[in-house]
Amino acid sequence: MKSLSLRNYWGLIFAVFILLFAAVLSVLVSEVSTKRLEAERGNALSSAAFQMKDRLDQYMWGRYSEIKTFGEIEELALTTSIEEKRATLEMLQDQVPAFSWIGITDSAGVVTASTNELLEGMDLSDRPVYSEARQADYVGDVHEALLLADLLPNPGGHELEFVDISVPVFYSDGSFGGVVAAHLSWDWAQEVMQFVLRPLNRSENELEVFVLSPGDNRVILGPEQFLGKLLPIDSYTLSQGKRAGWVLEQWPDGNSYLTGFTGGRTNWEYPGLEWTVLVRQPEETAFAAARDLSRIIMLSGLASAVLFALAGWLVAGRISRPLNEISNKAKAFRKGEQLVLPKNTGVREIEDLSNSLESLVSTLGTTESDLVRMQDLAQRDPLTGLPNRIALEEAADRMMKRAHTDGEQLAFFYLDLDGFKKANDTLGHLAGDHVLQKVAERLMAELPEEAFISRIGGDEFVLLFPCEGMGELPTRQLAQRLIDRLSKPITVEAGRVQLGCSIGIAIYPDNAENLYTLLSYADAALYVSKENGKSQTTFYRDIASE
Repeated sequence: MKSLSLRNYWGLIFAVFILLFAAVLSVLVSEVSTKRLEAERGNALSSAAFQMKDRLDQYMWGRYSEIKTFGEIEELALTTSIEEKRATLEMLQDQVPAFSWIGITDSAGVVTASTNELLEGMDLSDRPVYSEARQADYVGDVHEALLLADLLPNPGGHELEFVDISVPVFYSDGSFGGVVAAHLSWDWAQEVMQFVLRPLNRSENELEVFVLSPGDNRVILGPEQFLGKLLPIDSYTLSQGKRAGWVLEQWPDGNSYLTGFTGGRTNWEYPGLEWTVLVRQPEETAFAAARDLSRIIMLSGLASAVLFALAGWLVAGRISRPLNEISNKAKAFRKGEQLVLPKNTGVREIEDLSNSLESLVSTLGTTESDLVRMQDLAQRDPLTGLPNRIALEEAADRMMKRAHTDGEQLAFFYLDLDGFKKANDTLGHLAGDHVLQKVAERLMAELPEEAFISRIGGDEFVLLFPCEGMGELPTRQLAQRLIDRLSKPITVEAGRVQLGCSIGIAIYPDNAENLYTLLSYADAALYVSKENGKSQTTFYRDIASE
């Protein structure tokens, strides 16, 4: 066998070494980056599932509270005029069109007054909406329309479905007087689902939401082909054991999906329902970015390896001894030591090789820097440049740990713009985007020291800042400054926009020590601010003590 020349021999060895070095480093970087991106994608789907469930429970709590209030008004039960009762019920139905039917029964279960006179005189004593509400408030799960199927208008032609809400009515002497009952159209849940998915669908693909009935994992909201069917999947089982999370699992169609889930009860107190919400995305779509990044890193590493191996071969004539030293230095670098290559001044080939290896390390370092930049973009709202919900979760965890260590308090501001939807619908989405950018600039200008602001979707923002020693008054004054600043007119190309801002505030650790609980408390306080006339501030402790 013909022997290789020293130049070719060392050139071949150098090429193999560089290829292995680049491959190992590329695989390590790719593996770490892929795992991080997969976790971020799963957390994003879990967050969307939690937001969907929170919206559903918030809406149900609001409708239950309205029926509950009617049941507690003794004058309604004592009114002798059926027309007056009917007018009162129809007024509530006009205010909340999702109520398909509202009625009042006597103590025997016979409907005495109802909206549009539907079912008046009918005996409901054998229906759960009456029998279950004789002693306690009742909220029934989604079911098909039975008595009202042929009586209510149905423009869409689909099968009508309702959620039942009923509360007992007691006279001042404690005797049972009947029930106030309502059928809540299930169509509102579709609107909630579209609201939650709208911001996600701008940048995501193939997202699907499923709402499952408690107890039998029956699909009550989701793609049409799944409605009414059972879903024997791992995510439903996991949702019964912990509040929220995500899992990569196989669905009944045989395909693999990344599934975010949340189940159990939320902080909206009303009897009955504990729906499970799943948000799924095909594995190929969910992890496409991670796999693309992995491919780029690998190809970059291999390309760099080939180029610099060729450079090594060109200068390998007189480097047999220094090459061993370079190889040892490179092995030490793989173990985490600093890379310091030998500089044999006067031997140009060795200097070129050293410079080539340094360029390779720099190229791989640049690739890693690009990864860091991409991870930062994943935590930024592309419209306003503010941190998004993922960044909020990390910042809140960091700030709560520091506050716990220092014995400090954190204020959680939940902000919602008043009038933005109207302006967005009137002036167009482009003008609405410009308005949101102006709002973000104004919020940044008012931030206290060490504060954190994020946009979590639509026209909702969350502000965190340490408030130890400030007291309620300065905190409320800061909230008022934000309201005043955001209430000033905003000029865009389409015209001038006049907005308002309502704020709900929860305090860590006084109100809770869990991020999602604090956000839900602040959101509940925000709801009260909206109900009280908007452009107001409400502390959660003020409504929790009521």
